[in-house]
Amino acid sequence: MTASTMTEPRTRGRAPGASGAFRRDIQGLRAVAVVLVLLYHAGVPLVGGGFVGVDVFFVISGFLITGLILREVESTGGISLSRFYSRRARRLLPATALVFVGVTLITLLLLPVTQWRVIAGDLAASAFYVVNWRLADRSVDYLADDTAASPLQHFWSLAVEEQFYVVWPLLVLALLWWSRRAGGAVSRRRLAGGLLLIALPSLAWSVHLTTADPGRAYFVSTTRAWELALGALLAVGARRLARLPVVVRASAGWLGLLAIAVAALTFDRTVPFPGFAALLPTLGAAAVIAAGTGDGRGSTRVLTSAPMQDVGAMSYSLYLWHWPVLIAAGAVWDTRGGDLWLPTAIAVVGCSVVPAWLAYRVVEQPLHAAPAFARPRPAAVLAGVCVLVGLACAGAVWTAVHRAEQQEHQRLLDAAGDHPGALVLGSDRPPADWTPAVRNPSGFVPGPLAIGEDVAGLDGEYCISTTTGDPVTCEHGPADGPVVAVVGDSKMHQWLPALSEIADRRGWHLVTYLKSACPFVDATTVDEDGKPNRPCVKANASRIDAVLDDPSIDYLLMSQVKDTACPSPDECGSPTRELMTERLTGIMRRAQASGMSPVVVADNPSPPQEMIPCVAEHLDDVDECRFTSTRTSRALTDAAHATETPVVDLNPWVCPGGTCWPVVGGVVTYRQGSHLTATFVTSLAPVLEAQLVGAGLP
Repeated sequence: MTASTMTEPRTRGRAPGASGAFRRDIQGLRAVAVVLVLLYHAGVPLVGGGFVGVDVFFVISGFLITGLILREVESTGGISLSRFYSRRARRLLPATALVFVGVTLITLLLLPVTQWRVIAGDLAASAFYVVNWRLADRSVDYLADDTAASPLQHFWSLAVEEQFYVVWPLLVLALLWWSRRAGGAVSRRRLAGGLLLIALPSLAWSVHLTTADPGRAYFVSTTRAWELALGALLAVGARRLARLPVVVRASAGWLGLLAIAVAALTFDRTVPFPGFAALLPTLGAAAVIAAGTGDGRGSTRVLTSAPMQDVGAMSYSLYLWHWPVLIAAGAVWDTRGGDLWLPTAIAVVGCSVVPAWLAYRVVEQPLHAAPAFARPRPAAVLAGVCVLVGLACAGAVWTAVHRAEQQEHQRLLDAAGDHPGALVLGSDRPPADWTPAVRNPSGFVPGPLAIGEDVAGLDGEYCISTTTGDPVTCEHGPADGPVVAVVGDSKMHQWLPALSEIADRRGWHLVTYLKSACPFVDATTVDEDGKPNRPCVKANASRIDAVLDDPSIDYLLMSQVKDTACPSPDECGSPTRELMTERLTGIMRRAQASGMSPVVVADNPSPPQEMIPCVAEHLDDVDECRFTSTRTSRALTDAAHATETPVVDLNPWVCPGGTCWPVVGGVVTYRQGSHLTATFVTSLAPVLEAQLVGAGLP
């Protein structure tokens, strides 16, 4: 959302556009955009594409900022960077500083301590408006998989806009310098050329990255710059647009609103975005803005009503506050990362009007209009103070994290003792009525703050691809030992700590071919958003042949979480278990025909909630986090039975008697999602070894 798009007061006049007059239609368009975002975040089913409201804001921002720059260039022959940036600082930073304080209070009072470290980093990144790049990295980070939403996650759009505001005035100055050296003056045509140098490569990159790396594509500035440039091009061409007949402009405005509505009502998380799909809402927003250029007679009247003006005036504050309030409500109602009940979510979003209105009236508007901050130097001081507030909030949360770590360490010292983990269950199958001897352990390892980092690996490396790249190959053990290929996704990866110990004892040579969310199968799986996992298809095109055609491999260890598949990315409407079983059966038979011995490691149950925050919230009674074992992936074991492939099943030790305990033998069992902690897996090494040897490994 935006620095310049959402803070103009309600007014009787026409509206801020390229001409400088206040445009009520743009104020109303702001209202449309923010309402779409709020309804989407509340989970209203009919507005599955409400996220396009942010794209509408991008176009508005590009238009308004460029109009401001054009007026200054054409009236003075240049642009004052100090005045430009001071205006942005007065408009944006005080309101965000207040949100930083609110988010800090929400974090320390309501959110589990396991989220504090991430939020502290988000606070610092948001203060410098680079949080979108941090979120882009986290979207493809294995350690961040299933991480709870940050109360500052919505700041990514603010960061994109502020980065554009830094670049675009500098580009205008460069064009001014170049024009004067060429003996002329900067023209709108040259400005349009400069904008196209931003827009066209950005659009092309957006289309490419949306397909190749959708998680990163959503957040990075380079895939969004063209949307702001589109609005800027509108401002540059405003005079030409104003000469269009009123009926043409009015029709364009209604068609633009229709395009935004179609995107909001028909898009959902399965639509590749931004990419080509973002053209629909952005061109729609451009058409609405174009309709109101010139005399304003073509503007879409529904946007100029009083309610639309009121919502549009507060849209920036509404955007800032609604998301932290939703996160706080989720913590209060203990949704464990799930969604709030729809009526509750709608009510919560409605209640966010209260802090938004207060912030708008008490902070945003007074400081923006204050004569004391009208000059660049006082505005710079104000900006510095606001940034320091964000950093101070980050420091406060970091300090709280450090204090919690000290308390966690002291708890372990006070409960000094062994942490045998699964060894307390013995090597024989645990009895069905097994329960922990200590029902409420207080000195378990890893502690809550360290659980998320207790990740598997080999020799200090994670040895798994978490991005769009190829599967990661790591090797461990004597080169002349029997070669054991470890293939699959993160559910096979979690067993590496135990496998490395076994390999050392038995002289195996381990070789990994692992990729997160990517089972070892020649079929297409879908990601959590229901989209075909194209990077996995691409990786498997080479991974499967590389493994199955390698004569040096003696044994193939396989595991995965995905249970359904479809034939190809273009034929993926209805993934089925039958197809996954069929394709896995083919993989196992091909491995057997190549002289390899495949062995399946059965998947383990998935908790109904995230275990890290649950354990952190129930330190005195972690049994509150136990759950009944659920049915796991069947396709892999069905394929194993069809090919007489041995199956190694450690679920009786993971969930003895069908109950999955959060702590076994003083060791936390689950890390994130359905992944086990590396510490617990290590304690299972003797059991895993016995079963693998029983399956035929030397």
